[in-house]
Formats: sequence, structure tokens, C-alpha cells
Amino acid sequence: MLKFTDIKRRNPEKRDVLQRLKDFDEVYELMSENENSRQASRCIGCGDPYCHNKCPLHNFIPNWLKQIATNDLELAFQLSNETSPFPEILGKICPHDVLCEGDCTLNDTHGAITIGAVETYVSEKAFENGYKPTFPPITSKKKVAIIGSGPSGLSAATFLLRKGIAVEVFERSGKAGGLLTFGIPGFKLDKSKVQRRVDWLLGAGMKLHLNCEIGKDKSFEDLTKDFDAVFVGIGATKGKTAGLEGEKSSNVHLAMEFLTCIQKRNFGMMTDNFIDVKDKKVVVIGGGDTAMDCVRSSVREGAKTVKCLYRRDEASMPGSKKEVVNAKEEGVEFVFNVAPTKIMTQGDLATGIELIKTEQDTTSGKRGSLVNIKGSEYIEDADIIIYALGFDQEVPEFIKNSSIELDKWNGIKTNENYQTSNPKIYAGGDAVRGADLAVTATADGRNAAFEIVKFFGN
Repeated sequence: MLKFTDIKRRNPEKRDVLQRLKDFDEVYELMSENENSRQASRCIGCGDPYCHNKCPLHNFIPNWLKQIATNDLELAFQLSNETSPFPEILGKICPHDVLCEGDCTLNDTHGAITIGAVETYVSEKAFENGYKPTFPPITSKKKVAIIGSGPSGLSAATFLLRKGIAVEVFERSGKAGGLLTFGIPGFKLDKSKVQRRVDWLLGAGMKLHLNCEIGKDKSFEDLTKDFDAVFVGIGATKGKTAGLEGEKSSNVHLAMEFLTCIQKRNFGMMTDNFIDVKDKKVVVIGGGDTAMDCVRSSVREGAKTVKCLYRRDEASMPGSKKEVVNAKEEGVEFVFNVAPTKIMTQGDLATGIELIKTEQDTTSGKRGSLVNIKGSEYIEDADIIIYALGFDQEVPEFIKNSSIELDKWNGIKTNENYQTSNPKIYAGGDAVRGADLAVTATADGRNAAFEIVKFFGN
């Protein structure tokens, strides 16, 4: 350890850009055993580690870094998996530069430890060596229903099964994983890695009901009667629009519609109204990670041109910086400091988008307020327009018809124990907090599972 003065930070290698544009395979490659050990040895082992504190899961980061630095893979694997239900997945998709790595003590001086890359390596190398997560037999007489198999749902299932509690998961789609399966493109996360975790949970005794929508295929009332507790992890799936004139045109789409269509096609599943961007001018409005997923998917789909429009400057973009770098490498053009004012149409089709240039007035704070520049309007031609403006909670009928209280944003209200207004029903993730990171939803699922265990008196 403490080799940060001799060893420079190194990021994992990426596949050649011309090759990776031909498919949806993962971009980043695993670092070698020697390089992982070298990178882990840079950790200074802070007494009060900022990386641990900034991580929503509070992973034991310095501890497993130390074990990799000293080549104890088994202990590193156990430590990494102790607090996280799927570290090899979060190691790929977390915005480490704004979480653990962003708060690394070395970040401003010598370069942060490559925590995400090492986190992924620990589990993947352990799996290669025959290690896998272990679960006790189901011994509790209690059983829990989980609605939704996204990050929070799978996390809750994992930690309940670790306590020997029976779990049944109800998923309205044809595959488990939620956002991990359908919302995050394969070039960031190989879907077989998600299915591998699902299969291990099934092997541990989890029952999975696919194509089962609560309130339609099974009543919510039956769940509350048949199970000792219910966890609601339905996410926030309602895409936001801009309220612009012309946005109802048939070639204006929401980000998740676009991404889900592609993933279903890649799975060989039937897709209605597939959004074909081949040889078309694609414009994506937004600056977060979902916008990057859309622009990077568009270039792989063979779009003629792909532009990302963002109302502020590049430094203000809310997503992971490495995703912006990857998008630029792959040929995406960024247009900063522009705001949409109207979508131009011809009949039922959008033909372009009217934009006005903006500037940031920083007198009101570091981020600044936006000011439109008078007379700067211009038209950006487009064949396809994709909104990547974030997500709102979508309140299903079974929630509306229940006694569960909602907040003013239609989020499910919970107390400090993740309980709703019905103490038998728990909730977490985006359905509660609004659109957020996969890792925060994962932490909610885990913490709710702990509270359910307490509720049962296990």
C-alpha cells in the first residue's frame, strides 16, 4: 500500500472505437491481475475513508483494496460482497467519478484509486476461480413479496435470502432486472451478468413471476394477505417531456422507449413500433447518463448524425464524465448552452427543433441561473428527437387504490424504517426518492431488507 507516489492511476483499457461501434458489447476490459494489484496498492488506507462514506452502500473499499494489493482474492471477494448484492455490476455502472473516486483523498493530487475497475475485477476473477455467493437454507416461516426486479428489488431479495427468509418477486416484464436489463445498454453492462445474479437468487430459493403485473395479473390485496411483508421497488419510469409545441409528433420519443426497444431487439423479443434511427439525423435533448446512453446507442444503430443538446456548459453536465468522453470518441457532437423552444413540424412529423442560445449568470451561485440570449434563435434539423430529461414516478393503479400515502411528487412516503403508511408494506428506490442512481436504489433495497428482518424479529 501507499505506492501512489510511484504508481500512476491507470484506467482500464477500452476496445478500439471502430470495433466497439459495430456491436453492443462492453467497452471496458478487465485489467490484469498484476495491474489490479498495483492500482489497489496506491490506496493510503485513510482512517476515516471518504470513499466509504460517499458510497451509498458504504462498501468496505479500503479493506478489499488491501486484500487485492496483497493477492488475497477470496477475502477481497467476501468483503466486497458483504455490503453489496452485485458489486461486479455496480463496478461497471456507478458514476465513480462523482461518488467514491470523486471523494478519494488522492483525487486532487495524484489521481483517485480506480475503485470501480478493481471492484469489478474482484468478483469477476473470483467467479473464474469458482467462488460464488452463498446462501443459507430458507428456515424462516415468514415470506416476503417484492414488486419489481430492478436494483432495489433484487437487492432486497438478496439480503432477505441471506437471512433465510423466503422471497417471491413479481415482475411485469418478460425478463428480470428492470433498469439493469432494459434501461442500461449492453456496451455498459453485459446482460448475462445480470442474469447470472438472478440465477443465483433462484438457486437460493427465490421464486420469480415474470409477465406478472400487480393490479392486473395478481391483485395487490392478495399480496398483502398472502405475505408477511411486501417491498415495493417499481422505480420511476415515466419519462419527462419539455411541454414544447410539436412534441406529440410521431418521431419524438422518450429515452426509455428508445433504449428498451433496442434491448428487446437484442434479446430477440418482439418489439412493437421499433424506433429505427439508421441513416437519420438524431437529436438527443439532455445531459445526464441516460442522454449518453441514447446518443451512444444511436451511433451503434447507424444514425447519420447524432447531436446532444444541453442547456448549460460541459462542466455543468450532471452525468459521469467518462461517458461524455466515450460519446465524443464514438462520433457524437455536443452542442452546449442551447435550450429548445419549439419543435418544427410538417404534418405528423418533426423536422427540426428551434433552439435559443443561453448563458449562465453566476452571480446567483456557482452553477448559475440560465439566461436566454435574445435574438439567438436558430433551427437544428432532425429526423428523430429523443427526450432524455429525467423521470417521474408513475403511480400504478394498485397504489392509487390502496391506502399508501404519496408525497406531492407522487413518490411513495416512507419513514426511517422504509415503511409506508401501511407498516406491512415497505418501499425504496426511485419509487420513493425520485429518479436517482442504481446504487442508491440498491442501498434502499438492502436497508429495507434489514428493517423487514427486524420487523420479523429474526
